[in-house]
Amino acid sequence: MNEAERETAASRMRGATLLITGLPAAGKTTLGAALAAQIEGRFSRPVTLLDGDEVRKVISSDLGYSREARRLNALRHGYIAAQVCRHGGIAICALVAPYAADRAEMRQSVARRGAFLEIYLATPLAECERRDPKGLYARARTGQLRHMTGVDDPYEVPVHPEVELNGALLPAEAMAARIIDCLVERGLLPSQP
Repeated sequence: MNEAERETAASRMRGATLLITGLPAAGKTTLGAALAAQIEGRFSRPVTLLDGDEVRKVISSDLGYSREARRLNALRHGYIAAQVCRHGGIAICALVAPYAADRAEMRQSVARRGAFLEIYLATPLAECERRDPKGLYARARTGQLRHMTGVDDPYEVPVHPEVELNGALLPAEAMAARIIDCLVERGLLPSQP
């Protein structure tokens, strides 16, 4: 199959949203970037990476970290992802999304436009705290930061994610390959790139 045929076939594929959820510092952004690179490189599919921190800076800068603010942030991600799906693209949302109800609402919003896969990055809390690239856990443990998911705000573990991975055990590229296998099995990517 030449490149033009591949692009035509890819454009006919159904859009999909991949929500990578997990604790802060679980490796969601790193996994999202590795996954986007593999999908774009191997399958020539358009991918939009919606990183939680970046979206919060640009689109959700008006929101704090209350329960309702977190819900609105997740729904904004879901809305953008649904628009990407509508055009046959793949949206990767690398987002804490700590509440099951919000993730379910995202799924419902996207389902009208494309497939939705919840990917739980089950990196243990101790490993997330060890990584702590922004110093958030350290600040939360000393009382300088409130509403920290995993410390004084809950993280509701996904009950039936489509994919569950432990970010402390595998490198991002290996985890991305497992997610791609799932996408192929579901017919969201072709078996032969």
